[in-house]
Amino acid sequence: MTNDYKDKNTCFFNKECKNREMATLKNVLVMFIFVIVLSSISLASVTNGGYLYPQFYDRTCPKAQEIVRSIVAKAHAQDPRMAASLLRLHFHDCFVKGCDASILLDNSGTIISEKRSNPNKNSVRGFEVVDEIKYALERECPETVSCADILALAARDSTVLTGGPSWEVPLGRRDSLGASLSGHTIGDARCTSFRQRLYNQSGNGLPDATLSEGYAAELRTRCPRSGGDQTLFFLDPLTPLAFDNLYFKSLLTGHGLLSSDELLVTQSAATRALVAKFVASNEAFFEQFAKSVVKMGNISPLTGPTRGEIRTNCRKINGEHY
Repeated sequence: MTNDYKDKNTCFFNKECKNREMATLKNVLVMFIFVIVLSSISLASVTNGGYLYPQFYDRTCPKAQEIVRSIVAKAHAQDPRMAASLLRLHFHDCFVKGCDASILLDNSGTIISEKRSNPNKNSVRGFEVVDEIKYALERECPETVSCADILALAARDSTVLTGGPSWEVPLGRRDSLGASLSGHTIGDARCTSFRQRLYNQSGNGLPDATLSEGYAAELRTRCPRSGGDQTLFFLDPLTPLAFDNLYFKSLLTGHGLLSSDELLVTQSAATRALVAKFVASNEAFFEQFAKSVVKMGNISPLTGPTRGEIRTNCRKINGEHY
């Protein structure tokens, strides 16, 4: 098994090391949550102009979704953390520059890969699963299904495999002809991501006042002033292995790990109201999650015959040789 499947990070509970691959999914889902809450407000006007629709491949590649689903299921059975990795890939690809599979491109004579950026290094993975899906699709229906659509479908299927909601995925994206090294900057919840909250949030030598004192004390035992930089922490301390709404309950009790978590309940009445809504109803959270991932997938898609291309190899643009 290659490095694409290896996990080099440090466990912070020895007894939980064997479970952390599943817990990683929850960590990735929580990254979506900030987008989910804000998407109800800031992405409300995002549309795809009618160019994307779930039946896009019904005639040209009717088995496309079945092929993606089966390979994702196999990968998840072999490596439970892979569900999180595929969901993360879709998020990293879409959120800044649009859903165009640019994150999948390797370095070449004309491409500086987004995989080289510091936030993505040792963070994004799952590329070999995408390769396997693309290979199967090219055999079934050559030059038809885009790599960007593969990521969108794999994100949905990964969520379902781990107990989350399902949704219809609008399809018809095309793949970019280049990469944007600075375009994807979502990081991980390592000690370095929140150390300032524990020791010197406002430059006064005091911890963040919005953080529960007990929770802060617990975090300090595993995230000292120096050392342990790469130690991973569950973003949801209540049910890190489950896809549910308890993350939001932890926010209301001062147990949000990152500053961005706490902003959901402290920055505006609108976001706090949505947090309260999700606390009251897991079903509401599931519904909003599905809607928001669809909205995110609609950000600046390349559509139509003259924009982008359908790559035959997701790692390089067509006609380019390594």
